[in-house]
Amino acid sequence: MLDIAGLERATLAAVPPQAQDDIGGWLVGLDHGTVGRAHSAAPLAHVPPAARSVAAVEERYARFGLPAVFRLPDVPAFTEVQEQLQQRGYRPGKPTLVQVARLQDIPAPAASVVQLATTPASGWEQVFLGEGFDPVDGASRLAILRRARDSLFASVERGGATVAVGSACFSHGWCGVHGMRTLPPARKQGSAASILAAFAQEARSRGLAHAFLQVEEANAVARSLYARLGFATAWRYRYWSR
Repeated sequence: MLDIAGLERATLAAVPPQAQDDIGGWLVGLDHGTVGRAHSAAPLAHVPPAARSVAAVEERYARFGLPAVFRLPDVPAFTEVQEQLQQRGYRPGKPTLVQVARLQDIPAPAASVVQLATTPASGWEQVFLGEGFDPVDGASRLAILRRARDSLFASVERGGATVAVGSACFSHGWCGVHGMRTLPPARKQGSAASILAAFAQEARSRGLAHAFLQVEEANAVARSLYARLGFATAWRYRYWSR
C-alpha cells in the first residue's frame, strides 16, 4: 500500500515551509514564498477528512496572515470536500501529477556524468535561476530548497559549464525529487535522466526502495522522460484557492 502520509511529509521535508501543522488529517504548510507545495494543505490519507477540518485549516492560515490553499487529490474520497470548497468560493487550478517509481527500476547512471553536493554551488544556482525561468519564482524556490535537511544537489556539466540540475531529499522512507531544470540549449541530451539515475543510486545506498516526484500535467516532455525511467502516476491533484 502506498505510504501517502510519508510521501506528503517527505514533500515538506524537501521544501520546508516557515511553519507547518497537522489539523484534522491535513498537513498544513505555511509559507510566504512562491512554492505551492510549501503553502498549501494536503491530506495525509485519501479518506474523507474530519468534520469542520476545512474551516479549521482556514482559521490557521488566517492566523498566519495567508489565504488558505488546499492541495486536493482528484479521488472520490474528496468529492464532498470539492463541493464544499466550491461553495466557499474556491476554484481549482494547476493540475499536477504525483508520480512514483521503484528505485530498482531506474537504470544506473552513466559514469562520472553527475556531480552531487550537499549545498547548491554557484553553477547550480545559475541554471536554476537562468534562461527560460521566472527569476523571482526561482529565487524563492532556491531559498526554500536550501532549508532542507538530508538533501543532495546534482549538476551536469558540458563544456565546462553547468547545464542541468536537480535536488533530492531522502526523508520518511522516500527519495523525493525536486528542482529539476535543464537549460534550453542542453535539453534532450540525457542530462535529466542521468541526474535521476544518480539520485536513485544514492537512495538505494541509503536503503530506500521508492522515489517520487511531482510534475505539472501539461508538461508532456518531462512526463515522457519520467515514464521511460519507470515513474507512474499515483494521483492527480489541483490547488484550490480563492
